[in-house]
Amino acid sequence: MSFILIVLSAIIVLGPLVALHEWGHYIVARLCGVKVLTYSIGFGPKIVSWTSKKTEINYAISAIPLGGYVKMLDEREGKVAENERHLAFNNQHPLKKIAIVAAGPVMNLIIAIGLFWLLLMTPSIQLSTKIGSILPNTPASETTLQIGDEITAIDNKAVSSWQTINYALADRMGETGKIDVTVQNANGTFNHALSVNQFMQEKNGKPVDSLESLGVLPWQPTIVPIVGDISPNSPAMRQGLKTEDKILSVNDRAISDWISFTKIIRENPENMLNVKVLRDGKTVELQIIPQLIKDTMGYKQGQIGAGVQKSEIKIPQEYQKTVVYEPIPALGQAVYRTYDLSAMTLKSMGKMLTGLIGIDNISGPITIAKVANHSFSIGWEAVLNFMAMISLSLAVLNLLPIPVLDGGHLVYYAIELIRGKPLPEQVQLVGLNIGMLIMGAFMLLAIGNDISRLF
Repeated sequence: MSFILIVLSAIIVLGPLVALHEWGHYIVARLCGVKVLTYSIGFGPKIVSWTSKKTEINYAISAIPLGGYVKMLDEREGKVAENERHLAFNNQHPLKKIAIVAAGPVMNLIIAIGLFWLLLMTPSIQLSTKIGSILPNTPASETTLQIGDEITAIDNKAVSSWQTINYALADRMGETGKIDVTVQNANGTFNHALSVNQFMQEKNGKPVDSLESLGVLPWQPTIVPIVGDISPNSPAMRQGLKTEDKILSVNDRAISDWISFTKIIRENPENMLNVKVLRDGKTVELQIIPQLIKDTMGYKQGQIGAGVQKSEIKIPQEYQKTVVYEPIPALGQAVYRTYDLSAMTLKSMGKMLTGLIGIDNISGPITIAKVANHSFSIGWEAVLNFMAMISLSLAVLNLLPIPVLDGGHLVYYAIELIRGKPLPEQVQLVGLNIGMLIMGAFMLLAIGNDISRLF
């Protein structure tokens, strides 16, 4: 059942993005007077197809939902009747070819901007960017940053939420140097230069959170570590944990809140933990071994199947704010976010090529499907945000100057515009073969990373 839900989530998220990407090619081709033969969502054998009597265009949904295609009349792919030669793609002016090819990635950028715009206009109560705690032995702890300082910029980029702080910090992944953090407090505005070394590099095969790497965290509630629900046949039940047990310590480390307890559990899959609990006024010692599971991204973590006793959490007024933008400012912010994240994506690709960050960060369709499913469990805002990120990634990837991709074709047609004639077919064919090898290797790597996260 969970597999079916994951597949459905991926289809719901990716389907509209692929359809609209191809619709961009389709509609601009028709506007440019090129005859469209087929508009397909997906590759491979057609599951459903129909032909319009008015336009004679074949519309199809195909078996492999990892993309789509728009097939146009083209003399390079078959014979074209003399009276239709002017409708063939290969006979169009280079500027028309460029417009048709660019329309797909541009459509994905428009979708990303539109989704960000919608999210920014949706009122939400968020944690303010005031620092709730500073972790010891981190870059932040070596400065004069204080709890209650409000972060307003990272590397001179204005930030308005912890999400935008995370984006700004992710842009520095793998780097060594200084991260500039601007804060405000009652005494004014201050800049702090935080020294980082191979920032956010994985430790023990696990990802490192950007905020934890820097050493600053948002406000977090102190949740009394009293056990609420216990899942049937879970490590917690099998090894003696009971509802209303209060966690006192783990491996002689005092526990004062539920968050620190769950962190220890996550970090110790299949390790024996000596847990002391308060039960009916008496201290009881238990030995609990967290079960090894994998999170959405395939990283190992521990789980015991116990939940915290429900209690009301109140965010202090000084640590919360309502975020909402009017339509025009929201549009400006959406365009800026799309630009900023596109630049960050390209920068990350460059870091992979130079070895600053690992190629195991590349994800394929399996991970995308799992994250899509996870976003549905969070809420519609998470789904739309994930769709925006995927749409943006599709645009950036397709614009790379690699033959086979839209970006490679744009290079060919730009050269044709300058030369006044197309590149020789043999040259284009060689480029096509090289592009197929590059993209084939990329897909194998992405799927290989996906599979490695499953086992």
